[in-house]
Amino acid sequence: MEPGKGETKITDDQLLVVQSTIVHRIISIVGPFALKCAVDLRIPDRIHAYGGEPMPLPALALSIPVPPEKQPMLRRLMRLLSAQGVFTVQALGAAAADDGDDGSIGYLLTPFSRLLVTADDGSPNMSAYVRACLEPDMVKPMYRMSEWLTQEGANMNAFETAHGGGTCGRQTTAAAVACCPQVFRGIGSLVDVGGGTGMAAKMIAEAFPEVKCTVLELPHVVAAAPKSELFDAVAGDMFEYIPPAGAVLLKNVLHDWSDEDCVKILKQCKKAISANGGEHGKVIIVDIVINTLGDDPRKNEMGLLSDVIMMTGLGGKERDEVEWRKIFSKAGFANYKITPLKGGPHSIIELFP
Repeated sequence: MEPGKGETKITDDQLLVVQSTIVHRIISIVGPFALKCAVDLRIPDRIHAYGGEPMPLPALALSIPVPPEKQPMLRRLMRLLSAQGVFTVQALGAAAADDGDDGSIGYLLTPFSRLLVTADDGSPNMSAYVRACLEPDMVKPMYRMSEWLTQEGANMNAFETAHGGGTCGRQTTAAAVACCPQVFRGIGSLVDVGGGTGMAAKMIAEAFPEVKCTVLELPHVVAAAPKSELFDAVAGDMFEYIPPAGAVLLKNVLHDWSDEDCVKILKQCKKAISANGGEHGKVIIVDIVINTLGDDPRKNEMGLLSDVIMMTGLGGKERDEVEWRKIFSKAGFANYKITPLKGGPHSIIELFP
């Protein structure tokens, strides 16, 4: 094919590189599903339960259990996941790791797979997140993206195109709150809007006993939530009323809503901190801030991928700083401060009247 106007001709060497890049990009979809397979089989839990020693493949296969004829397939799965840093491989005894003997190697956890181990002590665990993101109902809208983009009307998202109905998502990132303790110093009271069962409020109350915490949630959530002496639970609608407080916390809430709805929510937040009687109140937002000009391509890609997930699956959106600033201005906030969190694309945004 001859290049069009303004295009340069692809050399043979470039053609090979581009073809390889496309193939790699497409088959990379196998990685997440291999990870989900490991989580579904509780492989991180099984290796963890092996007592810190490398777990041989036959022992792993027996614990699952995997039929003997499929043990070579399990080895191939573990080979991929180990190459991707999910697990690490260690040679057992004098045998070499590449001699083809399934008993010659053992598997250990890495920092990656430690986050997939189920624990009763409240340790961070992302296995449920892996399962949820790769459930068929979440993946199916990606196959209907082209159909959705060519449909008229802005009210239906790709999830609704694929399934004929809506969904509502409220994912909390309580761990992110703990990364910036300075944000909560000097606060007398805090309302966690859309705080679910109060996990983040509990963490804040434990770290800062002087902060009186309240969780505002929908009535059915409050009714089902366990009682706690560390925070109060109030049933209500954030579009109508938010209890007065020195600070209002919104964790992964605003990305579920349109710009217009975000303005409405933030106006209620402003009323809440103003009604508390102090001019030093603030709104604390934990959400993604897309930064395409940032120096961390991985964080930027995570933000962009999350935006497409929100677009197709949940009808929301991730925003860059310019988009956030427009919302803040329309809601009547004069100043803000963004503190990026380490590791992921999330930031803490402090909003001041």
